[in-house]
Amino acid sequence: MGQSVAEGAFYESRLTDYLEQYFRALNLTVMRQPIAPHRDNLLARFDPPSVDRKNIPLLLIDVHQDTVPVEGMRINPFAAEIDGTKMFGRGACDVKGGMAAILHTVRQLVQSNEKCVPTIVIACTVNEENGFSGAYELTKLWENCAVADFIGKKPDACIVTEPTRLRVIRRHKGVVRWRCHTRGIAAHSSQTRDAEHAIYRMGHVVGLLEHYASEILPQLDGDALCGAATLSVGTISGGVSVNTIPDRCSIEIDRRILPSETPDTAYEHAIQHMGQLKTMGIELEHESPMLRAPGLCDSRNGALADCLLKTIRDTGQPSGTEGAAYCTNAGAIAASGVPVVVFGPGSIEQAHTEDEWIDTREVQLAADILRKFVTSAWTL
Repeated sequence: MGQSVAEGAFYESRLTDYLEQYFRALNLTVMRQPIAPHRDNLLARFDPPSVDRKNIPLLLIDVHQDTVPVEGMRINPFAAEIDGTKMFGRGACDVKGGMAAILHTVRQLVQSNEKCVPTIVIACTVNEENGFSGAYELTKLWENCAVADFIGKKPDACIVTEPTRLRVIRRHKGVVRWRCHTRGIAAHSSQTRDAEHAIYRMGHVVGLLEHYASEILPQLDGDALCGAATLSVGTISGGVSVNTIPDRCSIEIDRRILPSETPDTAYEHAIQHMGQLKTMGIELEHESPMLRAPGLCDSRNGALADCLLKTIRDTGQPSGTEGAAYCTNAGAIAASGVPVVVFGPGSIEQAHTEDEWIDTREVQLAADILRKFVTSAWTL
């Protein structure tokens, strides 16, 4: 994103520029896919020497460029300081460690002039942390024949890089987020007798949602790998001054959905439950979801997961297939019909933290695993 924001928002642009220079120095074919101002997906294509690209498998490796904000960190988020085998900094774990493993792997492939490997497209996507728009636009490169020339066809498989402790994630949750509003009538705060108070009304809403999250959602069928569906209220805002009865109050709701659910059904289920507040005279306004992201199912990725798992074990690392409670680009890519797994160095427990770090030894192991996977293990 860039250390200084005094000159305006850079978003991912400076990292995108660096990645483009890196890949061009390796003589890879590079493409930018504009998503928003200062936000471009960057794609780099590695083709084995002297091989017809139409007749060999295509492997997509996705890694997102963005990070979460740095406010509240108790370390220098940009110093990349190393203490022993730990490297500290914002994004070190989520997901620059995985990105470093990919960059190292592709450099090795180029320098060794590898021939018996698939075509590899590395997609450095934007806006994973707040909407997955980079991943959704990426899928249009093979869904829309008019813009598919760079990739050439739908990928045969995809690895999405995230901190998984070198485990293979076959299933993970999705998410739907939306805003809900209550209304009141503004009045002087001394005139409370007949006041219609938007924040007090929202208090009933939040209480109902707390009960919904703790008592109702656990009764739904859970997922063996991902656990139960969850819901939380993440933000609340309302009122204009302390001496004015508020005429509005808003909350933002985050509902984590199971792989078997859809964002729309989860959204409607919650709204239906909240409808009981009408008996208390509380009318709610629900905005259309600002984010709908499907979970990752394992209906297509079994062979890919087994092959990657074998590669990990062949390098001497303990591993297994798991589910995850978080959401990644994998859901968007899998929805386009591509077999996808999630894999990478680092742990989600270190991601987004005030002292984010990654073990550099795990980054090297991830690079070793990726190279072995593409050079000797993966077959259709």
